[in-house]
Amino acid sequence: MSQRATERPCPTRFISISERDGVDPPPWHNGGMKLYYAATSPFVRKCLVSAHELGLRERIELVAAAPHPVNRDRALVAQNPLGQIPSLIAEDGAVLYDSRVICEYLNALGDGSLIPPAGPGSSPGATRWTVLVEQALADGIMDAAILARYETAARPPELRWNDWITGQLEKVHCALAEIERRAPGFGTRVDVGTIATACALGYLDFRFASLDWRGRHPVTAGWFEHYAQRESMAATRPPAS
Repeated sequence: MSQRATERPCPTRFISISERDGVDPPPWHNGGMKLYYAATSPFVRKCLVSAHELGLRERIELVAAAPHPVNRDRALVAQNPLGQIPSLIAEDGAVLYDSRVICEYLNALGDGSLIPPAGPGSSPGATRWTVLVEQALADGIMDAAILARYETAARPPELRWNDWITGQLEKVHCALAEIERRAPGFGTRVDVGTIATACALGYLDFRFASLDWRGRHPVTAGWFEHYAQRESMAATRPPAS
């Protein structure tokens, strides 16, 4: 738990999303948070890193899920019709997805600063929009990398399309070039933009080590070397494949 979180306790109840939207909580819900997850998912990791940084991790129970583009996990689909992770059962029983929504919920629940608030005079150049664009950029890397992996891990060999893999990895390379341009401004920031970026880079290390992204992006590599040592990152590192 972070020092900040111990100095400023989190509220016991955020907002009754279920009451507001007229959605009844699941009958089995016991009032705690449950996160449908897989330890290898970079989107799940983004949420868990955020929870660690906000001092909320101990309030989240992990529920193992097996998402798949074809063989869908029916227990997961019962909570999220898309059958995707992460999916969070909030403290009042509402089901939240995807990772961007979950991170915003956690940030509000923990009275955090991972997502800068909007304010008078906000513009595309303001800190809030910079952070959110960096999150979108990193999420795009994760999306493209997962789609490239599905082509070999989920599609039968006779149906694989190498040009698809090439196209997805081109997105990754272009996004990495943009991150390299932005990396000098990361400094010691800890927000949803840098968290998402670190999780995307960690996923590339985990599933696409052959890309050798560090060789072409030294500034990003230097930043990530230090950021990856944060307790929240170490605690959420995916298992060795």
